[in-house]
Amino acid sequence: MSGLLALLDDVAAIAKVAAASVDDVVGQAAKAGSKVAGVVIDDAAVTPKYVTGFEPKRELPIIWKITRGSLFNKMVILLPALLMLNAFAPWIITPLLMLGGAYLCFEGAEKIFHWLYPHGDPHVEKDMSVGDPLHLEETRVKGAIKTDFILSAEIMTIILANIEADSFWFEAATLAFAGIAVTVFVYGTVALIVKMDDIGVWMAANGMTGLGRSLGRGLVRGMPVLLKVLTIVGTAAMLWVGGSIIIHGLDVMGAPWLYDEIHHIAVAVASGMSEGAGFVEWGITALLDGIFGLVLGMLLIPVVTRVIGPLIQKMTGAESAGH
Repeated sequence: MSGLLALLDDVAAIAKVAAASVDDVVGQAAKAGSKVAGVVIDDAAVTPKYVTGFEPKRELPIIWKITRGSLFNKMVILLPALLMLNAFAPWIITPLLMLGGAYLCFEGAEKIFHWLYPHGDPHVEKDMSVGDPLHLEETRVKGAIKTDFILSAEIMTIILANIEADSFWFEAATLAFAGIAVTVFVYGTVALIVKMDDIGVWMAANGMTGLGRSLGRGLVRGMPVLLKVLTIVGTAAMLWVGGSIIIHGLDVMGAPWLYDEIHHIAVAVASGMSEGAGFVEWGITALLDGIFGLVLGMLLIPVVTRVIGPLIQKMTGAESAGH
């Protein structure tokens, strides 16, 4: 009996250690996942376009297909690849982060450029045409998963760079948990956004009270506004995160001038505040990082569209770079 009690005591101790490890994994994942806000918001804002033109009953199945593809990208391809790179060539993580940061700056700046100088893209318009629904669904899902791979690579690399791990397995568990959590959050939010107008229509038609019907009509009218707000916030966050990644990467690689200058400016502005100095310092830093990201992104637009894009088309035999 005493041996059984000792065994149970050991099991309880192991369970406590395991629970603490799970708490550490969740805490590290949450901390690291918070760094990918710009990519996540933009992903949630962009993805609903992939279900445009389909019957309502096909919207959730399409989102589920994209979600499975996103999990495959993160867990099967990116997770082992990034862990191997981090174990055997950790020096490459910062350049990869900076490459992803440059892509974020380009994406954000290109959106602003399109807002300032709107113009049509026949290839995008062709892609958004309904045509054959079955073929269109397959094409859209494949396109969404390819886009997701780029965004997932950025997300997973940013998360990995912010994990404070003592062991390979802890690092792997944290990265996997954060990757799955981000995927569930993004595509769960997308599913809610996509179906919210249907919920609003149902409430407007079947609400038991005037308040319920009014709320339904408000949901229908409010969804385009919400998507627009998400796009604006996502674009700003992309420029901020992208610029911050580049500036921090330069500091890590031995070129700290810009990082130090922005830090000094933020500290100088915040020092005159009697309250909220920390928030002001963060806000000034984010603003300057975002301005740098916008300038860099604008400079990258002609490089990507006139040099890199055509080169990739020539190498892959694609018709158009598209976006």
